[in-house]
Amino acid sequence: MLRYVIIVIIVFVNYPVFCQTQFLDSHFTSDFYKNQWVGFNLYDPVENEELYNYQGDKYFIPASNTKIMTLYTGLKILPDSIPSLKYQILHDTLYIAGTGDPTTLEPFFKQRKVIDFLSNQKLPIAVYLDNFNDSKWAPGWSWEDYSEYFSAERSPFPLYGNIVTISSTLNVSPIYFQSLVKKEKHQYFRDFTNNLFYVSTPKTYEIPYITSQDLTLKLIESEINKKVYKTNTFPTGNSNILYSIPSDSLYRRMMLVSDNFLAEQILLMSSLYVNERMNSEVVINHILKKHLSKIPQEPRWVDGSGLSRYNNFSPKDFVYVLNEMYHDIAIERLLSFFPVGGVNGTLKNSYKAKSPYIFAKTGSMGQVFNLSGFIKTKTGRILIFSYMNNNFKHSNSSLKLQMKKIFEYIRDNY
Repeated sequence: MLRYVIIVIIVFVNYPVFCQTQFLDSHFTSDFYKNQWVGFNLYDPVENEELYNYQGDKYFIPASNTKIMTLYTGLKILPDSIPSLKYQILHDTLYIAGTGDPTTLEPFFKQRKVIDFLSNQKLPIAVYLDNFNDSKWAPGWSWEDYSEYFSAERSPFPLYGNIVTISSTLNVSPIYFQSLVKKEKHQYFRDFTNNLFYVSTPKTYEIPYITSQDLTLKLIESEINKKVYKTNTFPTGNSNILYSIPSDSLYRRMMLVSDNFLAEQILLMSSLYVNERMNSEVVINHILKKHLSKIPQEPRWVDGSGLSRYNNFSPKDFVYVLNEMYHDIAIERLLSFFPVGGVNGTLKNSYKAKSPYIFAKTGSMGQVFNLSGFIKTKTGRILIFSYMNNNFKHSNSSLKLQMKKIFEYIRDNY
């Protein structure tokens, strides 16, 4: 008799877990997912316990979920404020080198500390730009996106976000490009090999310009109204650093609006602390070997933004990294980096509720729709999840409805 009582007690105690698992199993094995790739992992960071897993160890194209890795990198390597300029005075000349800071004159931040600093200098200014040892685009980026705002080139001394902004009244910023804007219809907004820009309808355009060392010098000169010179060497010894904005402000902007350019430059800035040259592969390898050597599935990670289809991560990988951040960073600060369902960023119009419960990074491109982050349950628990969809023919809106079912169930039952 005692044996049966014990069995009944065990079944009774574990019945809620059985029901939770049964609901999730029936969802992920439904006909909706029959012809696509889906993975889901749910984790309790307080108990350090995996609560549910469905194909969480499989590789997926992450798209902008990759920015979670970039956030982790910046938090591990960069100081509390963004280094914006490296400089030294030698033989009556001011030597300066870019650090990859993307905020100088960038349309959202409008940061001018570097420009004001240089404007106030009386010494000749020599600009060093040979600390960039990378390609303008990362491996696997789509060439046909070259004139889209989300494909701005990577560079050592970005200005204006490496973007030309053209208003509906044809006001151009930076004004340097004013004469290079043509009002005519064209397949692409810019020539592939030249800084010639095409607009046809009255709206605001944001178009990447082709960067070069000579162009960087000209743009600096136009802002500070004085001549600057290119140098192939930079003085040895200790350098001074000019800082711009709080690093958290940069991370938050990158994550909330999923800004690809900011993400790429965060990796480049971080690489300077590893190798004194800007190279994203160097810092990626450093992070994987030094900080993430126990990541569940060794990822293929090639860029900071997730624009590349060469990236491969598993849901368990993202849960692992999010758990690392959960235990390293105060929760209020950590959640502030992520779009909030129904409130802001890329989730402003999704997962609306009286009490916000989803704090997560989106990741989408053709046949890719992912969400990874944190979910706050009605019992007050904060759980970590990664929900990844690849190779589907459903609409994104229908996928969101399926995902919402899971998120609401977890919120209400865990």
